Amino acid sequence: MPEYFVQSEPEDYKKRSYNWKTAIGLQAVDGLVPSQYLLDIANSNIKGELSLNEIQQKLQNYYENNPAKTTGEERQKEADLVSLKITKLLSGNAFDLSYIQLLSIHKNLFEDIYDFAGKCRTYNISKKEWVLGGLSVIYGDFEQLQETIEYDIKQEKNFSYANLDEKDIIKHFSKFIASFWQIHPFGEGNTRTIAVFAIKYLRTLGFEITNETFEKHSWYFRNALVRANYQDLSKKIYATNQYLEMFFENALLGTKNELKNRELKI
Repeated sequence: MPEYFVQSEPEDYKKRSYNWKTAIGLQAVDGLVPSQYLLDIANSNIKGELSLNEIQQKLQNYYENNPAKTTGEERQKEADLVSLKITKLLSGNAFDLSYIQLLSIHKNLFEDIYDFAGKCRTYNISKKEWVLGGLSVIYGDFEQLQETIEYDIKQEKNFSYANLDEKDIIKHFSKFIASFWQIHPFGEGNTRTIAVFAIKYLRTLGFEITNETFEKHSWYFRNALVRANYQDLSKKIYATNQYLEMFFENALLGTKNELKNRELKI
């Protein structure tokens, strides 16, 4: 009878490198930049010199000896800790397309940073967006967050990808992720959480993102999500998944679409 195997860190240099580059690149969606110390020890893991658990211990010791004193230092600490946690999540394949999984990812990423980690917000939110000239997407109503998430997941589970070509798969997946992101169930950390959720879900569909799309274009990813969820018909501004599809075409098919943020600005 076949045995189960305990998952461990990727043995492949390229996979370790991809996980770290994606994790570090995703901090840009919230304007965060990891420390040089994190970059140095991450490189040691990529080379196979340190395990992720050893990286975690070194990072913990570093911030115990060098406590953050300013807002900027606190944000850099967040970037370091979340980069490590994203890397650890991307190093494993376990995933379930569910409401609980989404909350679990958020809790995993932010439990040492936000006291609401893994919990849906209890208030409505807005956020000024550069790509919208300071306007905001209309996010999900806090009173219906769980129901809305579960509805989107049910619709996705009932959808069949059978007989779709790669372009049509990307069109549908982009539509699902755009709708899922618009719910914005958490007070902070929504885009990073959705990105990890999307990457792990794509793996269950048989896709492996191994290029630099998330590493170098994570802010474009966020702006594309914004454009997919904003419209003002009085000004002839229409919601469009076009930019998100371009992003995923690059990520999944190796297409060479030019991903320029200025082209998304209304």
